Amino acid sequence: MQDKPQPSVHTADATLTDADTELHSQLAEKKAIRQPLLRALVLGCGWLSVLLGVLGIFLPLLPTTPFLLLAAACFLRTSPRFYLWLIRHPKLGRYVIYYLDGKGIPLRAKIYTLLLMWSTMLLTAFVLVDRLPVKIILPAIGALVSIYILRQPTLVLSDTHPHSAPHSEQQR
Repeated sequence: MQDKPQPSVHTADATLTDADTELHSQLAEKKAIRQPLLRALVLGCGWLSVLLGVLGIFLPLLPTTPFLLLAAACFLRTSPRFYLWLIRHPKLGRYVIYYLDGKGIPLRAKIYTLLLMWSTMLLTAFVLVDRLPVKIILPAIGALVSIYILRQPTLVLSDTHPHSAPHSEQQR
């Protein structure tokens, strides 16, 4: 018996088949937040993250990928419809799909993510909060998150424009 080719949704170079979409929908149902107030807050955080991610496309100081990944995580737990909209989106979806497929994060996104994370963590730990545990724990968390981000493959972009379609090559 032959398998039928599955219809697919193209997101830049990333492709989602109907089976992928069904798998994402099932995952979203399992991870759904049921409490109404918490669900509304997480959904609002998702839309704020989409807004910041879109602004990051045009403003050099805002990273795009981390905000869209946060939006995907928020939508995964609150709205399968918005989650599928995001990962299927012809421009925004590629940022999420490439990360989820293990293809990596653009270098610019890594740099902005680390700069933003470290500046807020250090400001909090050493200026805003005067507690020794915070001064120890926040930098430790920052170091672990930094290691994780730096170990992700770096997605090489195909031309000099930072948000062009990614190239298939990777570098570490």
